[in-house]
Amino acid sequence: MEYDVIIVGGGPSGLMAAIAAGEQKARVLLVDKGSKLGRKLAISGGGRCNVTNRLPVDEIIKHIPGNGRFLYSAFSIFNNEDIIRFFENLGVSLKEEDHGRMFPVSNKAQSVVDALLNRMKELNIEIRVNTAVADLLFENDRTAGIVLRDGQIIRSHSVVIAAGGSSVPHTGSTGDAYPWAEKAGHTVTELYPTEVPVTSEEPFIKEKKLQGLSLRDVAVSVLNPKGKPIITHRMDMIFTHFGLSGPAVLRCSQFVVKALKKSKTGEVFMAIDSLPDKNEEKLFEEVRQLLADHPKKAVKNILKGLLPERYLLFLLAEADIDEEIPGNGVSTEKIRQFAHLCKQFRLAINGTLPLEKAFVTGGGISIKEVDPKTMASKKMPGLFFCGEVLDIHGYTGGYNITSALITGRLAGLNAAQ
Repeated sequence: MEYDVIIVGGGPSGLMAAIAAGEQKARVLLVDKGSKLGRKLAISGGGRCNVTNRLPVDEIIKHIPGNGRFLYSAFSIFNNEDIIRFFENLGVSLKEEDHGRMFPVSNKAQSVVDALLNRMKELNIEIRVNTAVADLLFENDRTAGIVLRDGQIIRSHSVVIAAGGSSVPHTGSTGDAYPWAEKAGHTVTELYPTEVPVTSEEPFIKEKKLQGLSLRDVAVSVLNPKGKPIITHRMDMIFTHFGLSGPAVLRCSQFVVKALKKSKTGEVFMAIDSLPDKNEEKLFEEVRQLLADHPKKAVKNILKGLLPERYLLFLLAEADIDEEIPGNGVSTEKIRQFAHLCKQFRLAINGTLPLEKAFVTGGGISIKEVDPKTMASKKMPGLFFCGEVLDIHGYTGGYNITSALITGRLAGLNAAQ
């Protein structure tokens, strides 16, 4: 049997592409090498599925630092508000949480996956799971179908590649599509981990002094060789047994990867501002006054509540202040040093966890070779790309899924036409 459209990959972009093509009355086949569809969707947003983000389009593009501008054309055709309407029409009520993040009211990612699968059933989209693609079929300089690993050939007028990147491989994203794209004449830019924890060889990390400690609402920066911030994100973070993690760190991680590439020393510095609303000079005055007001009390008791206790004791030690010393026993110089560490505690970062431990893949099929209005290949007629296989990546918070759903919608629509 010959199909109008074959979609390779059953993640968010593939499911959306299948529905878009099916709504055009196309004969659609979706193949996935895994045993079930929507595996990445089902674990996204901590199992609640952050389906999109309600921020204005310009803000969303800013939160997709990896080639987000490419999506302007796509957003003019199908945008985040359209995604919200799309799901509500499928019977999935959504609610808005902090920073514009949209979740299903049910708080269950599975309800999103089920709604997509039900819609595919209504549209008579054929699904084959446990079906691994070995290659794409090209004839007379155009796309003609797919070749399965068992040698079977399935023909179609167009093929949509929605096979994902190389991050979170247990969901099936193992980078299968990059060689197919190269065979079709596409460039695959260098792949690297983004939204990934960072690693450090600092003694206090290796000794696990702060392991498991979370800092809330801190400003974390990646510094250039002159000590100036390349990027700063203000969110929560956590110290781990190998380095740093948590939302602020994940957002900084792609800048760490890029800075490490340029680094001559094999390391890059990050800085933590644990009191971002206070000015350093004012903080110094405040601490000095507190110590002066309680000359006989131990420093650690005077400053209790300024920072989480473990971090407070750690920074006092870093400033060479004995936590038991009375308030009147601390020199002005040491108070100044402590205030500086509260505002800019620097540590050396030597890398990140590997790509398979990242939430998102950086790099991918070059967007210069893909039509931004249709997601069609500029190199091979009948070939379309969508989702994480493209060289587009955003921060966590609904931005990558938005990109996947929007590019999937356009790819499916245009593949069917």
